[in-house]
Amino acid sequence: MAMKPKTSHYFLPNKGTSPNWRQHLRLWVGLIISMGGVWALCHQFWLYAQDHPVVLQALVGGSIAALATALGTVPVMFSQTMSQRTQDTLYGFGAGVMLAACAFSLVLPGLEAAEKQQVFGGGAWGAGSAVGLSILLGAAALMLLDRILPHEHFIKGREGPGSASSTKLRRTWLFVIAITLHNFPEGLAIGVGYVGNEGVRANALATGIAIQDVPEGLVVALALLAAGYSRTFSVVLGMASGLVEPVGAVLGAVAVSSSLVLLPFGLGFAAGAMLFVISHEIIPESHRQGHETFATGGLMIGFVLMMLLDTALG
Repeated sequence: MAMKPKTSHYFLPNKGTSPNWRQHLRLWVGLIISMGGVWALCHQFWLYAQDHPVVLQALVGGSIAALATALGTVPVMFSQTMSQRTQDTLYGFGAGVMLAACAFSLVLPGLEAAEKQQVFGGGAWGAGSAVGLSILLGAAALMLLDRILPHEHFIKGREGPGSASSTKLRRTWLFVIAITLHNFPEGLAIGVGYVGNEGVRANALATGIAIQDVPEGLVVALALLAAGYSRTFSVVLGMASGLVEPVGAVLGAVAVSSSLVLLPFGLGFAAGAMLFVISHEIIPESHRQGHETFATGGLMIGFVLMMLLDTALG
């Protein structure tokens, strides 16, 4: 009986255990291409920013706001206790800062720019109509996104398509979408504000938004923690929630600086988007637990603080 020749296992690949070098190669090639694309994009942006310093200023302002959001989440790593009344007061404070920013840093400069450019025939009526229409368009854009995108509020629960039934999106990403809808108008306002205001006044706007981002980051991290997420995950996601602000700031600055004709419309659009967030998101959240007095007090303090920053520094 003929014996089968022995075959050494050293020369035959083990399909069950050996790594698939083709998959690894594709992974590394894709990673290198992605890194090259990111580098090329950053290089092109740097060249563009050197010719448009206001865009670089907007990036810095938006990044400071993002860092302020991250700073606000740090206490959650050490303590998870904060009364609902304190959270509602902080919500009100943020709403007040944003209201004053809309009025003094966006709407008023928008009216001035519209009068100078004689939009809609010039005069107070033409300027008011242009900025007013832009405010409505900004609010309508956020309302449309609010209706289209499924997202989850910390108190009101799920909204958007499929909110009544189980959705394919994980609950975490519903929170992420809600936070993005909340923070993007702030970044947009920072970017447009740098185009429409002088340096000191634009810095005051970015500073005011950064100030309200500190308690906002804290409240977001606490809400995620209360929703059942781990402490580390709540802090990391709370920090990441501010990353959309420099993106919005750059997009706003690039869009408006490309044509000064868009300046009054851009300022009004950013104001409308922020007003929608204030009325639709922040104030209802701050009043839902029966702490209206404290929330209103926080709103008044935030409004006055932002007014002083804008008028005294500007």
